[in-house]
Amino acid sequence: MKFIYVLSGWESSAHDSKVLYDALTKFYPADYGFANRRKFLAPFRGTKYHLQDFTGQGCDLETPHELFNHRHASLRNVIERIFGIFKSRFLIFKSAPPFSFKTQTELVLAFVALHNFLRKHCRSDEFPVEVPNQATTEENMEGNNARDDSENVEEILETQDQERESANIWREAMAEKMWKDATI
Repeated sequence: MKFIYVLSGWESSAHDSKVLYDALTKFYPADYGFANRRKFLAPFRGTKYHLQDFTGQGCDLETPHELFNHRHASLRNVIERIFGIFKSRFLIFKSAPPFSFKTQTELVLAFVALHNFLRKHCRSDEFPVEVPNQATTEENMEGNNARDDSENVEEILETQDQERESANIWREAMAEKMWKDATI
């Protein structure tokens, strides 16, 4: 429930493609609305996904796809919660602050550092946690750094269909490895 990476400071004049290119050096757990592609890690369709689908009697994980979706949903839940706590703790982020752009970017970094400090030393969230809206967090989703795209030029030259197929094969292998590790 701590921030490990923050990118603060893209000016409004930065082109969307420049921001997206920088952002795509990480993995983003995305919901069903996004295709599974390089850097966007979507759950398996047609497989139970929401955490409440996995609770109760007879709801044990039965397939690699269910295990993958359960872990994906758990990760997205933590990300939703951290942003809910952050916005509840620092109400300035609920509206556009009346400060210069430079000050706003510095505020983000300062409040992230303060949030992490409070998480480490206080361990209680005395602020109400907002119930997250499942469909609004893709822009806030950040995962771990992956590989540098400059290392593998042929990936950049893939068609969208080829990229989607490569990502699906990678996701399938990840689900199978999770399943194997969980059942050993």
